[in-house]
Amino acid sequence: MQFKYLVIGGGIAGVSCVEGLAFLHPDASIGLITPSGIVKAVTKAVPVTKLLSDITVEETDADKLEGMCRVIVDNVTAIDPRVNSVLTESGREIKYSKLCLCTGASPRKIWYSPHVITIRDTDSVETLQDKLKTVKKIVVIGNGGIATELVHELSGVDIVWVVKDKHISATFLDPGAAEFLQETVLKKTESTPETMFKRMRYNTEGSAGPSLGPDWHSNVSLHGVARDTHIVIEYACEVERIVDAEETDTSCNVYVKLTNGKTLACDIVVSAIGVVPNSNILVRGPPFELATDSGISVNEFLQTNVSHVFAAGDVCTPRWEIAAHWFQMRLWTQARHMGSYAAKCMVGAVKNEPVLQDFAFEMFTHMTRFFGFKVILLGLFNAQTLGNDYEVLLRVTRGVEYIKLILKDGKMQGAVLIGDTDIEEMCENLILNQLDLTDIADDLLNPNIDIEDYFD
Repeated sequence: MQFKYLVIGGGIAGVSCVEGLAFLHPDASIGLITPSGIVKAVTKAVPVTKLLSDITVEETDADKLEGMCRVIVDNVTAIDPRVNSVLTESGREIKYSKLCLCTGASPRKIWYSPHVITIRDTDSVETLQDKLKTVKKIVVIGNGGIATELVHELSGVDIVWVVKDKHISATFLDPGAAEFLQETVLKKTESTPETMFKRMRYNTEGSAGPSLGPDWHSNVSLHGVARDTHIVIEYACEVERIVDAEETDTSCNVYVKLTNGKTLACDIVVSAIGVVPNSNILVRGPPFELATDSGISVNEFLQTNVSHVFAAGDVCTPRWEIAAHWFQMRLWTQARHMGSYAAKCMVGAVKNEPVLQDFAFEMFTHMTRFFGFKVILLGLFNAQTLGNDYEVLLRVTRGVEYIKLILKDGKMQGAVLIGDTDIEEMCENLILNQLDLTDIADDLLNPNIDIEDYFD
């Protein structure tokens, strides 16, 4: 087989890249190699601001992409850039003019045990559901988005949440925002706002996708066999050791020893401690240049150091001089942007046309939901790269909203918006425009003033 464009990976980055290629160069031959017959695609993107969208992700049969590309369900064993070919497990040799690697990332595993479940994809969630039918006590390890959502969704089980930081959800939230949400997770009271899903939901049976996505828990029952739900959080510690219980021990299945000296007895352990890029791809010739986080290094056009080979999504790490208010986090939103932008760069290289970098790389934006609250993160939302030289404006209404604005030299640098604040568009514009807010900073969060009137 031979293709003008070949994409490896059936996740969001790979499918977005294929969709972009089919749109930009409809007459070209496009191939997609995916290890599974199931792929993930963004089926709906509702614009919230200029750069931020509320996306819907659907797991679907890879065959549904056949109108745009030729789908090859196989595993790649090696790349031979000397002859522009990819070798697969089934013995195929597939030629390409331009190749894009969208192989994603794999979850970090802390211990190998039948009682330790690493949460990352649909299969692992189904395994957890099955185990919960007999579980009374669970240890959750991790402090990112999946661990946070998991603790909120679990019920009928005693939970010990082990976080390496001094506050929950440290990947996304500062201590103040964590405290705002923590009241909800620890109380689990009737006043907890119900999650309002504006996205469509999809049922998929027996499918194994590359990774979990937005609203992964919306159709999943995570209920144990205990009558009540109790949550204990162990802060500033990590797992030192996990030991399976003896067969004669009927009190639990596994023991978890923590670095703070405590030993926890539980039925299962759920691990959600981040990912490692799937960059260990065999290259016949000089290998890929890797960044310190093991991602494949790419330039401003998502090109690798290997000729005619691009990379996008979780597998890559940018080595260009990034914009002041953007940084990489291995999130679905960025995988989608990178996949689409990679298509633009590949077509530009084939047609010898200039390519302007996508505006999505100007500013970090992310929208998610924690504990039933809408969470929007903009720019340097945790004052990343600012050191200690910045100012914080804060407005908190317990159980309703949490607003934090980051200012430096009178200009907005980032924002954390929890709840229905309706100021995300204004904040995005102020970060992008770098308007001097010195004279109106005191009124920015005054609830009695419609601040948008200042900018009409």
